[in-house]
Amino acid sequence: MAQDLLLEIGVEEMPSAYMLRALKDLENLARKNLAEARLSCGEVLTWGTPRRLCLWVKEISEEQEDSLLENRGPKKSIAIDANGNPSKAGLGFARSQGVDFRKLQIREVGGVEYLFAIKKEKGQAAEQILPGLLLKVIHSLSFPKSMTWSYYQTRFARPIRWLLAIFGDKNVEFNIENIKSANYTYGHRFLSTGALPVTSIDDYFRVLREHYVILDQAERKTMIWQQVQKVAGAAGGKAMENEELLEEVAFLVEFPTAFYGEFSPSYLAVPPEVLTTSMIEHQRYFPVYNNEGRLLPGFVGVRNGTDYCLDLVRAGNERVLKARLEDALFFWNEDSRKSLEEMSAKLKDVLFHERLGTLADKVLRLQKLALFIGQETGLSQPEKLQRSALLCKADLMSNMVYEFPELQGIMGRYYASGSAEEPEVAEAIFEHYLPRFAGDKLPSSAAGIVLSLTEKTDNLMGCFSIGIKPSGSQDPYALRRQALGLVNIILDKKLSIDLKLVFEQAYLGYEDLVLENSREDSVKELLDFVYQRMRGVLLDSGVSYDVIDAALSRPSFDLFETYNRVLKLQEFKGSPVFEDFMVVYNRVHNLSRKWESEEIDPDVLLDESEKNLYRKLPELQQEIKTSLKAQDYTRALELLAALRADVDQFFTAVMVMVEDEKLKAARLGILKSIANLFNSMADFSKIV
Repeated sequence: MAQDLLLEIGVEEMPSAYMLRALKDLENLARKNLAEARLSCGEVLTWGTPRRLCLWVKEISEEQEDSLLENRGPKKSIAIDANGNPSKAGLGFARSQGVDFRKLQIREVGGVEYLFAIKKEKGQAAEQILPGLLLKVIHSLSFPKSMTWSYYQTRFARPIRWLLAIFGDKNVEFNIENIKSANYTYGHRFLSTGALPVTSIDDYFRVLREHYVILDQAERKTMIWQQVQKVAGAAGGKAMENEELLEEVAFLVEFPTAFYGEFSPSYLAVPPEVLTTSMIEHQRYFPVYNNEGRLLPGFVGVRNGTDYCLDLVRAGNERVLKARLEDALFFWNEDSRKSLEEMSAKLKDVLFHERLGTLADKVLRLQKLALFIGQETGLSQPEKLQRSALLCKADLMSNMVYEFPELQGIMGRYYASGSAEEPEVAEAIFEHYLPRFAGDKLPSSAAGIVLSLTEKTDNLMGCFSIGIKPSGSQDPYALRRQALGLVNIILDKKLSIDLKLVFEQAYLGYEDLVLENSREDSVKELLDFVYQRMRGVLLDSGVSYDVIDAALSRPSFDLFETYNRVLKLQEFKGSPVFEDFMVVYNRVHNLSRKWESEEIDPDVLLDESEKNLYRKLPELQQEIKTSLKAQDYTRALELLAALRADVDQFFTAVMVMVEDEKLKAARLGILKSIANLFNSMADFSKIV
């Protein structure tokens, strides 16, 4: 009869950032190890609180499935002599397998006969397997940072303090260092005392709830949000919806109780982003807004415990936040006394990268590159672009951004507005960092779009020129994110711009430095890198991989043109004439792919079918050229599909590979000319 398994790993408080991955890994490792141990199971569930990781596997079979082991031995020619008697090698193999030589089988592998020992291994009871299996699962868990404790060698996110493992109604006995598994758990750190006996899996859940532990993180998350909304509503406001904050708080508490706290309205003189950053990043509070969307002088915090002495808890949290807001108000007042130009002058003392110069050097590069991109795209005016580039990094020298680095750009916009800079310039200072993360908004102002493209291009080219590129999961400079931002901006804003020229211009900004890669190599590698990001965007939008590969095999340096071409090819793939199109392509391509010349001597053509194709070629080439220039790809594709009848007639009437070299060359020239019209749009040999 199948039994359920429960495992609880009790630890010191784990970082909330580790929890989601740890729970997913715990589930996957349990499934993998049970399968490898030939133990079938039902549903696998994982839960976590700051003090525990819990695994519940339902309906594990009581015994392993029997296994048939097949071990290959020596070749038959070595194991059996010419008289059919076993050799020493054959007898030795049988002895090592614990099998009578007469029971060995002979099987052919790759045309050679070998001896095989076939043994049936009876499955063991799950009770015998589980101790070792659970140890393996626990030791296989990995974390961003692990630690050892006392004099032990085991590494884990935080020290393990207790282990509980129950299979059916029995304790699964194993130990890690000095911790031996036992049938007890612990409740809330402050609302429960001592070890709590557990008699069964159902009893485990009851005991935890009675001792102020809400085990299910989804249930805690729902409880927290309901409480936060209720508390904020009672104060006449509405709590900020922040999924990341909610998830983090859910893994910081075992028994949540929300409360409302207040701060002096005088702090509202500070920009709201500063106040909300102080509340969210430093204190894990939920900011509260009124019905008009203005920040209220209050917050909702979540306590790990009941409402006992909640007034004291509230007062303590208000006192801590007040100290944070005092600092923010001081920084705001100090920074407001300086102009952005004063701040910008200090950039010469800050290193951007040891091999790429200072932030002041970077600003000079941004000014030149922004003018070039602005000219190429026709966006904004030169004076606005130069001013935006000059001031875009200035807020990095402010007290506020030094204290709250996540406010870079945001504070620059406030300081620029306070210094009477033009609205477009102030907005560009903020927008040049966009998008900052997946799903973030894109820049919308003309100067902001140009400056964002400039910033990302400069960062990418700087890194590629000195040999810094992402490898595997390692991307310390977030180059993939920046390249993806570049792609998304160009596609969203429908910008036709020659990326090769832009990247070459960006490289010129680094020419005075000692670079590892040449301009040609850096530009080529960066173009490939950016097109790989666009490939991902296209796959996510539902375009089939073969169409993407076909189009990207013939990329232009205009990203938006390539994008449009891919979408039209995908659409055309579903059209009624697509079959005709591919028949024409395959017939002309297959025969002419090794032929290089488009030259055609019309005087040697004999059949009317080939003369007909020759006469149509000039007009067809001109029409397709015109269609491609207008980016009317559907028209170009349809023109080529319409050649089906003429091409079929040609192949029916003539033999291309004839002995007459001049005639063969002319016929191959016709086919190559048609094939090159296809190749000007994509490599259709990649189409499935």
